Amino acid sequence: MAIQEISVDELQGLLPNIVLIDVRETDEYISGHVPGAISIPLSTVQNNVEPFLAQKPTYVICLGGGRSYRACEFAEQSGAECINVAGGTGAWIQSGFDVVFGELPNT
Repeated sequence: MAIQEISVDELQGLLPNIVLIDVRETDEYISGHVPGAISIPLSTVQNNVEPFLAQKPTYVICLGGGRSYRACEFAEQSGAECINVAGGTGAWIQSGFDVVFGELPNT
Protein backbone atom coordinates (compact mmCIF):
# COMPACT_ATOMS: atom_id res chain seq x y z
CA MET A 1 0.00 0.00 0.00
CA ALA A 2 1.35 3.40 -0.98
CA ILE A 3 2.06 5.98 1.71
CA GLN A 4 -0.27 8.98 1.56
CA GLU A 5 1.35 12.41 1.22
CA ILE A 6 0.30 15.99 1.80
CA SER A 7 1.97 19.30 0.99
CA VAL A 8 3.26 21.75 3.57
CA ASP A 9 0.41 24.08 2.58
CA GLU A 10 -2.10 21.36 3.48
CA LEU A 11 -0.21 20.65 6.71
CA GLN A 12 -0.31 24.31 7.73
CA GLY A 13 -4.10 24.24 7.45
CA LEU A 14 -4.35 21.22 9.78
CA LEU A 15 -2.18 22.50 12.63
CA PRO A 16 -2.43 22.38 15.65
CA ASN A 17 -5.17 19.74 15.59
CA ILE A 18 -2.99 16.80 14.52
CA VAL A 19 -0.10 14.67 15.75
CA LEU A 20 3.05 15.62 13.81
CA ILE A 21 6.22 13.58 14.31
CA ASP A 22 9.59 14.96 13.17
CA VAL A 23 11.98 12.08 12.42
CA ARG A 24 15.10 14.19 11.91
CA GLU A 25 17.99 13.86 14.34
CA THR A 26 17.82 15.92 17.55
CA ASP A 27 20.34 18.55 16.38
CA GLU A 28 18.29 19.10 13.21
CA TYR A 29 15.08 19.40 15.23
CA ILE A 30 16.64 21.99 17.57
CA SER A 31 17.90 24.00 14.58
CA GLY A 32 14.31 24.60 13.46
CA HIS A 33 11.04 22.65 13.43
CA VAL A 34 7.34 23.00 12.76
CA PRO A 35 5.51 24.27 15.88
CA GLY A 36 4.09 21.39 17.88
CA ALA A 37 6.14 18.69 16.16
CA ILE A 38 7.23 15.78 18.35
CA SER A 39 10.85 14.67 17.91
CA ILE A 40 11.36 10.95 17.31
CA PRO A 41 14.54 10.47 15.25
CA LEU A 42 14.30 7.85 12.49
CA SER A 43 17.10 5.90 14.17
CA THR A 44 14.79 5.31 17.16
CA VAL A 45 11.48 4.64 15.39
CA GLN A 46 11.78 0.84 15.55
CA ASN A 47 11.94 1.01 19.36
CA ASN A 48 9.41 3.83 19.73
CA VAL A 49 6.44 3.10 17.48
CA GLU A 50 3.75 3.80 20.11
CA PRO A 51 3.43 7.54 19.32
CA PHE A 52 2.66 6.62 15.71
CA LEU A 53 -0.25 4.49 16.93
CA ALA A 54 -1.71 7.09 19.31
CA GLN A 55 -3.86 8.85 16.74
CA LYS A 56 -4.92 8.00 13.22
CA PRO A 57 -3.68 9.41 11.04
CA THR A 58 -0.27 10.55 12.27
CA TYR A 59 1.62 13.06 10.14
CA VAL A 60 5.37 12.54 9.70
CA ILE A 61 7.98 15.08 8.58
CA CYS A 62 11.76 15.23 8.06
CA LEU A 63 13.94 17.63 6.07
CA GLY A 64 12.90 16.69 2.54
CA GLY A 65 10.45 13.79 2.75
CA GLY A 66 12.71 10.73 2.42
CA ARG A 67 13.28 9.76 6.04
CA SER A 68 9.68 10.50 6.95
CA TYR A 69 8.53 8.24 4.11
CA ARG A 70 10.70 5.41 5.48
CA ALA A 71 9.35 6.03 9.00
CA CYS A 72 5.80 5.82 7.63
CA GLU A 73 6.58 2.52 5.90
CA PHE A 74 7.91 1.04 9.14
CA ALA A 75 5.15 2.42 11.37
CA GLU A 76 2.43 1.20 9.02
CA GLN A 77 3.83 -2.34 9.33
CA SER A 78 3.00 -1.99 13.04
CA GLY A 79 -0.57 -0.88 12.35
CA ALA A 80 -0.15 2.90 12.25
CA GLU A 81 -1.80 5.13 9.68
CA CYS A 82 0.77 7.71 8.57
CA ILE A 83 0.74 10.60 6.15
CA ASN A 84 4.10 11.81 4.85
CA VAL A 85 4.69 15.56 4.51
CA ALA A 86 6.12 16.00 1.01
CA GLY A 87 9.03 18.44 0.86
CA GLY A 88 9.46 18.28 4.63
CA THR A 89 10.76 21.00 6.91
CA GLY A 90 12.80 22.45 4.03
CA ALA A 91 9.62 23.20 2.07
CA TRP A 92 7.92 24.43 5.27
CA ILE A 93 10.68 26.99 5.89
CA GLN A 94 10.83 27.96 2.21
CA SER A 95 7.07 28.65 2.31
CA GLY A 96 7.61 31.15 5.13
CA PHE A 97 5.59 29.33 7.78
CA ASP A 98 6.40 29.69 11.50
CA VAL A 99 9.44 27.78 12.74
CA VAL A 100 10.48 27.07 16.34
CA PHE A 101 14.23 27.28 17.03
CA GLY A 102 16.26 25.95 19.93
CA GLU A 103 13.62 24.04 21.86
CA LEU A 104 14.52 20.66 23.21
CA PRO A 105 12.52 17.81 21.69
CA ASN A 106 9.15 17.16 23.26
CA THR A 107 9.20 13.39 23.18
